[in-house]
Amino acid sequence: MNRKVLITGASRGIGKAIAEAFAAMGDELFLTCKQSEKQLASFADHLRSEYGVKCSSFTCDAADYDSVSDLFARKIKDIDIVINNAGIAHIGLLTDMSVADWRKVMSTNLDSVFFTCKSAATVMLRKHCGKIINITSVWGSVGASCEVAYSASKGGVNAFTKALAKELAPSNIQVNAIACGVIDTAMNREHLTEEDLSALEDEIPAGRMGEATEVAKLAVMLADSPEYMTGQIITLDGGWI
Repeated sequence: MNRKVLITGASRGIGKAIAEAFAAMGDELFLTCKQSEKQLASFADHLRSEYGVKCSSFTCDAADYDSVSDLFARKIKDIDIVINNAGIAHIGLLTDMSVADWRKVMSTNLDSVFFTCKSAATVMLRKHCGKIINITSVWGSVGASCEVAYSASKGGVNAFTKALAKELAPSNIQVNAIACGVIDTAMNREHLTEEDLSALEDEIPAGRMGEATEVAKLAVMLADSPEYMTGQIITLDGGWI
């Protein structure tokens, strides 16, 4: 299709799966991550070789406005689709959480969406078209015990999505979000034990965790969705919530 697609947090997990899905569609990719520069560069090489697409990888802290704005100023002059995927988790009691940890979660999960959308929307407004897809969580809608900061950040992404969709709709730019349930990713396995994951699977009507490739399929569908579809938080959780 040769659309230009930016995916943040693309070195692993959901972001990596989304990048592969869009590469399979023949789109040009701009991939970013904060730290895993070599890992992301190797993945970009794979996509170029496997799918014959243009693919650029950048070290960019999505939670830092100067880093994001500099990326657009120097490297990304045109963009059709933005996937805001960069994010971190934090599990623990609110009373035990430091102010620094709270700021880190909010900055990575919520500020990053603002920074990227601010730069991308400027480009899209000139073209009078574009699609923004934010990766969020079911906890942004219902909240999770011992994940107050994460839930609050994702709730902020949900509200941001709905508000920005209304703001950009007159300019033919659609903004939607995918609210993920428990997805089988390295991040979840880093924060949850096998016993925790097994207990969660017992609660999920589908009887299993979701796959990153399933999130990627939905992201591709949203990128191809009708222009009248905007401001939606679409849940992908196996019937859990």
